[in-house]
Amino acid sequence: MTETTNEHLLTYASKFPSFHLFESQLRLIQSTNEEAITHTIMSRLIHSRLSPSRLCNTLGAIGRGRYLSTESNKIDEPLKVEEAETVHTPPPLVEKLLVLGGNGFVGSNICKEALDRGFSVASLSRSGKSSIQESWASKVSWHQGDLLSGDSWKEALDGVTSVISCVGGFGSNAHMYKINGTANINAIRAASEKGIKRFVYISAADFGVINYLIQGYYEGKRATETELLTKFPYGHVILRPGFIYGTRQVGSMKLPLGVIGSPLEMVMQYAKPLTQVPVVGPVFTPPVDVKAVAKVAVRGATDPVFPPGIVDVYGLKRYSQQK
Repeated sequence: MTETTNEHLLTYASKFPSFHLFESQLRLIQSTNEEAITHTIMSRLIHSRLSPSRLCNTLGAIGRGRYLSTESNKIDEPLKVEEAETVHTPPPLVEKLLVLGGNGFVGSNICKEALDRGFSVASLSRSGKSSIQESWASKVSWHQGDLLSGDSWKEALDGVTSVISCVGGFGSNAHMYKINGTANINAIRAASEKGIKRFVYISAADFGVINYLIQGYYEGKRATETELLTKFPYGHVILRPGFIYGTRQVGSMKLPLGVIGSPLEMVMQYAKPLTQVPVVGPVFTPPVDVKAVAKVAVRGATDPVFPPGIVDVYGLKRYSQQK
């Protein structure tokens, strides 16, 4: 490279704050490229309209052995990299949801909703494979296990990115606490140990005085919520629906559950102030379609911008109406 070419470049670059970077790149080229090639490149750089930052990037590319095309006679034509570096990026992570209690009324609707949205779905329940005879059921990985017994069920957590729990039940107060509380707490702790980032829990709305009639049920659910807040402070979503209605698939039959739900919902949506009235309030808590619960549960488990927190029945209805 001639001294004149070198001095022209350095004089131009010295006017900018990044001069020291420019100068180091230029010195590197002098020691690594053939004189004839470098002279041609530098001449084109002087007469081009590249900014100092682009000049530094261009010189850096030359210094790393990536030669630029000098075939064009057009001074203002962008310089071309003849040998581009191949960048290998991993494929996007496929969301895999584990639905606890996936063959139940709410759980089966969640499984179907997740599949419809293109996610991989697994289910864990004491009964294992579902008796549902619909095409989507064959796409679910069914696991059998008891959250209250042993550790073998933890294998269902392998490869899982999010968990949705629909586990719950009724009976004596002691039994209700174990099913609604202890079983879910075991699942939350296991998911946390696996490094799973999001956990959605289908809880229940408060029903005032009625809570005391099924004390174990609500105490178990609130204990689960407390554990979830502790283990997943930024990845928890707690849904608190009241009365859930819809259609349940049993074998090849579809059974309507809560057929009064749909028209009642239209009436109760205007009765929100009455929910503040003791005893009367719970009666006026509007019911919600199981499909709405499923939609919000899947969104809460997979949407990175879905906020952590507790979603009441009104929030459920609002989120379910969003696209």
